Amino acid sequence: MTQFKWSSTGIDVVNAFPRSVNHKTIVITGASQGGIGAETALSLAHGNPKHILLAGRSEDKVKPVIEEINKINPGITVTFIQIDLGSQASVRRAAAAINNATTSQIDILINNAAIMACPYAKTEDGIESQFGTNYIGHFLLTNLLIGKMQSAGGGARIVNLTSTGSAAGEVNFDDINFDDGKTYNPIAGYAQSKIAIILFTVSLSKKFDSKQIASFSVHPGSITTGLQKHFQDPVVFKEIVEYVEAKIGGKFQLEEIKTLQQGCSTTLVAALDPSITASSGLYLADADIAKEQPKPAAMDPDTAEKLWALSEKLVGQKFVW
Repeated sequence: MTQFKWSSTGIDVVNAFPRSVNHKTIVITGASQGGIGAETALSLAHGNPKHILLAGRSEDKVKPVIEEINKINPGITVTFIQIDLGSQASVRRAAAAINNATTSQIDILINNAAIMACPYAKTEDGIESQFGTNYIGHFLLTNLLIGKMQSAGGGARIVNLTSTGSAAGEVNFDDINFDDGKTYNPIAGYAQSKIAIILFTVSLSKKFDSKQIASFSVHPGSITTGLQKHFQDPVVFKEIVEYVEAKIGGKFQLEEIKTLQQGCSTTLVAALDPSITASSGLYLADADIAKEQPKPAAMDPDTAEKLWALSEKLVGQKFVW
């Protein structure tokens, strides 16, 4: 149990753990202005990290975040890394750029970027877009950066953002592409990608001693950002409600809205709090280890390894740690 709660802010967490931030090298995906990733980076700037690398599709959307970080703490080196998580070629280029830009090690990797409930599409690699972007892109990026994380010499963290939407999800190992879109539901695709992220976290926790690299999945809460743009379509929203209610066997309820500062606090607890190191592999919500962990299917080590093997096949590379 941590010292934080639903209303805690990202800056609260950063101020509580100055040693966990001081002189650290931190990579964050999805850091466009106005999102949780950007707010996470701005909170970290209130500490004294050595280097923050912000990975995103558009430099124009990340540039204002870099400028704000420089205002908060001009001593921090901030680097933009171009990445399209839906393109494995782009992920590989980004990983190479990150590895080249970090002279010695990566201390914290925050896999924050996501798309949500979007119309059916495939990535350039032929994978349903939400699974390919939210999960496979991060699976590949993380594994390509592991070497630099091992160079940290212990205490590195991987934080994977998921969602309560994972409760309505399952990985369809025989058909991750929803019969080429014929059986696709926007929230089913999102839920599949988010339960995959939890299973990925479980795999990482089994492969690494928590004192070397600890991994956590986090639900940031309900925050109003550009991520929810497809919810504004009443047809899509109706599909979402019907799908979730059918899966969970209860009434769909929206969570109480958090501010961006409250929304990034759980990510930062997972990234910085030394008291939770031994809990590697678990799921956090409301700035604490969640009392109610995800359903057993989302935490099963055998299923996690099955997903790891599928993921290696999809990226065409094996990762043995």
